[in-house]
Amino acid sequence: MQDDIEQELKYRAARFDDYLEELMAQWEMHARLKESISHTLLAGGKRIRPILTMLICDMLEGNLGAARTYGAALEFIHTYSLIHDDLPAMDDDEMRRGKKCNHLIFGEGMAVLAGDALQSMAFEMIGEIDLPAETRMELVDLLAGAAGPGGMVGGQVMDLEAEDRKVDLEELKRIHAAKTGQLFRAAILGGVLCSEHSREEWKILDDFSRNLGLTFQIVDDILDVVGDEEKLGKEVGQDEAREKSTYPSLLGLEESRRRAEEAASRAREALGHFGDRARTLIELVDFIERRQH
Repeated sequence: MQDDIEQELKYRAARFDDYLEELMAQWEMHARLKESISHTLLAGGKRIRPILTMLICDMLEGNLGAARTYGAALEFIHTYSLIHDDLPAMDDDEMRRGKKCNHLIFGEGMAVLAGDALQSMAFEMIGEIDLPAETRMELVDLLAGAAGPGGMVGGQVMDLEAEDRKVDLEELKRIHAAKTGQLFRAAILGGVLCSEHSREEWKILDDFSRNLGLTFQIVDDILDVVGDEEKLGKEVGQDEAREKSTYPSLLGLEESRRRAEEAASRAREALGHFGDRARTLIELVDFIERRQH
């Protein structure tokens, strides 16, 4: 079963990569800027967030074309965050998705501008989605809130402030809920907004998003301790080297694994409302819980 979902995700990611390449080919901009953006955006990756958007939309029998475009906008935001995250002023990383980080090839200035461009491109794309204006505004509000000071950027600020000091578990949860969890929420609820849905379904899938985001982050922390660099496409042990607080550093590996299992179990329970329609999403939860890269 794990092999089946992994192959399914690889297939979906490859198709989504083709779509991103089409988008970049159509976009008019300075050649060097496009080269810088493409270096990171088209470097592969699991594409978990846009895949989630489309799976949710498919389950709710929504507008898959709209979900795909929104998923691309979400991936643009995610990629901008990775480019900026890798900069010397932030995490000072050297490898991303098996390639040299953007700033090491194009320079720090161009890397900053590539991230800036991706952010504005994301919202330009949402503005062109074939949905009612009110729904497009809801999508803008959802993604901007997830990416901004109340979400990912705010989480990054808390993460920077927590460097070189120990934080307790509650503070760590707040950092991860903002830094990682909010983009997962935007991915899942973006799929909901591209579909007809009830208030109950929104609430259930909002709860699902929180538990899936938590599962992903705990596993990510674990992989930074025990993961394979070649499979991950980035250096491991960086959290410990920077003396960053993580689930394993606070709770140990075994307790961290138990917490990931609990969060994944809650995510699967939330999907029970949708019966067999949620089969692929449940398999995705299993994959995220057990992933090795």
